[in-house]
Amino acid sequence: MATLAPIVLIAYKRPDLTEKALESLAANPEAAESELYVFADGPKAGSTEADQQHIDATRRVIRSRNWCGKVHITERVQNYGLAKSVITAVAEVVAKHGRVIVVEDDLVLSPFFLQYMNKALDMYEDEPQVACIHGYVYPIQEKLPPTFFIRGADCWGWATWERAWKQFEPDGQKLYDAIRLKGEARTFNFDNTYDYMKMLRKQISGQNDSWAIRWHASAFLKNMVTLYPGRSLVQNIGTDSSGTHMDASDAQHFDVLLSDKMIALKKLPPTPDEAATNAFIEYFRSIKPGFFKKVINMVKRK
Repeated sequence: MATLAPIVLIAYKRPDLTEKALESLAANPEAAESELYVFADGPKAGSTEADQQHIDATRRVIRSRNWCGKVHITERVQNYGLAKSVITAVAEVVAKHGRVIVVEDDLVLSPFFLQYMNKALDMYEDEPQVACIHGYVYPIQEKLPPTFFIRGADCWGWATWERAWKQFEPDGQKLYDAIRLKGEARTFNFDNTYDYMKMLRKQISGQNDSWAIRWHASAFLKNMVTLYPGRSLVQNIGTDSSGTHMDASDAQHFDVLLSDKMIALKKLPPTPDEAATNAFIEYFRSIKPGFFKKVINMVKRK
């Protein structure tokens, strides 16, 4: 394995979740030899005393131990918001190291997460059509292959290279217009079972500030793909009303069992897996009506 990729962690004001995320990261054997960059966002204008207390508590958690072999902490004085936080952090670290693994404060990781990420980053480094490596996969009932590609990009525990991040287009309107011009809105929407176009429109209108929808659209338009594991290495523990405007009955659609085994990596052609794509489509179709209205609210954080 080449030099281990640096890890970016984005945090704000959820100390309990941040601690769980960092503990799970530190439980990966590779963490002891990895370099961690933590970016702690600052208070918003008009923040309450309670908000500041949560921010301070989160920063105490971050500073409480050496979670990785080497740790760099950036504590923002002002609030960047999640989109600017992710975009600037990724750009900074990937420019320095050429690759990066990105996690947020509400993600709990399998002990095999870093191994999978680093091996896959090495394996596909020189494949220009591979946009990123992803650690989360939906709780799909169909048996999935050990790894597979889906067109586009994703955002819950992911990794990329400088060559791929250069394709990120921050202008949502350009992305939206290009998808419509190519006549690919239905494909972008997974056969109209997941309304990514609506999320993109909301980003354009300022109703959300999602970096993730722009990252997905940027890769999609370049016909780039993302590698997924057949078993999830990431669990999102922030899918509740306090963090994402989603109640417990909706959050269950994201619940997964973390893989307790290594992911078998075999190099694949960088093309979308048709069967896996159809499995995603059927999964989205099976979810109750109205669910994706709440997903659109959820994506405001991304």
